[in-house]
Amino acid sequence: MLNFRELNEQIPPLDESTARRAQERWDSVAKPLGSLGQLEQLVVKIAALTGEPDVELSKRAVVVCCADNGVAAEGVVQTDQSVTAAMAAQIRDKRSCVCVMAAAAGAETRAVDMGMLSRVTGVDGPHIADGTGNIAAGPAMTREQACQAIEYGVSLVKEYREKGYRLLATGEMGIGNTTTSSALAAVLLGLPVDTVTGRGAGLSDEGLERKRAAIRQAIAVNRPAPDDPLDALAKLGGFDIAGMAGLFLGGALYRVPILVDGLISATAALIAARLCPNSTRAMIASHVSAEPAAAKILQELGLGAVLRADLRLGEGTGAVCMMPLLDLALAAYHGAAAFSDVGIGQYEKLGGERP
Repeated sequence: MLNFRELNEQIPPLDESTARRAQERWDSVAKPLGSLGQLEQLVVKIAALTGEPDVELSKRAVVVCCADNGVAAEGVVQTDQSVTAAMAAQIRDKRSCVCVMAAAAGAETRAVDMGMLSRVTGVDGPHIADGTGNIAAGPAMTREQACQAIEYGVSLVKEYREKGYRLLATGEMGIGNTTTSSALAAVLLGLPVDTVTGRGAGLSDEGLERKRAAIRQAIAVNRPAPDDPLDALAKLGGFDIAGMAGLFLGGALYRVPILVDGLISATAALIAARLCPNSTRAMIASHVSAEPAAAKILQELGLGAVLRADLRLGEGTGAVCMMPLLDLALAAYHGAAAFSDVGIGQYEKLGGERP
């Protein structure tokens, strides 16, 4: 089983010297200091993570972790679980929303079978089990299965890094996974279930109450330990969440920035951060999901999202929306005229500028 304390110690520190060089480059661009706000900060963060001041992110991919969740049996979703496999096939065929959006942003898309009920030809992965258990009746998975899913996510980042990829986005497909994510958020953030539970793919008032009741029952039945993220994940989570947690850990370990998508992805990021605090070094928040727990999780992680568009599709679509913004930031970082080019004096930091 993974030793997360050792893994946390293996994560390389941020390269502060490279961060200073990246900031100096920004400060030399002919514009007010810090005037590109978070876009500047993100480039500096990526430079510090990778140790490369000449930040380059052109080779990129979206990894969509697909899994089924037994809690769907509690009537917490509008559709049956066949949708997970159907959408995994659409992602395989490059026809889903995330695929066409990713193509427009210059990214590849890959569906990974973390544990769907039905196998889909052409969708590979560890397929840990035929979906998780119903958390309202017992644990979702064993600790060993949770570690297996996390370890696979870590290995995917290693694979992509060795193939030259420099940016990965997290995505998911799994009917019922806003329920598992909300349950984890309630436990790990210590917040009331009603506060962190939203309508997911569009539940009615009656459906929302069933969802909240299922989460309350899951917490009562499983009694997850708030100070043991692996315990909480195994009892309340999903293989998709575990796989994405591994992606965030792998990003920090192999110095690859990983884009956080919406609620489910943010929940995976929270799990990763609780297991290995140093993993936040690789996390780039994209947007604030319309689901109520999402903003609370990002605040807990200390991550500032750039986009606020009430997105709630999942699949990695919000993370993909961040890619063109990073491209625009890098265009200015690499190509904009410097003060020395235009013959005017450089701005001086007087204490009032934004960091």
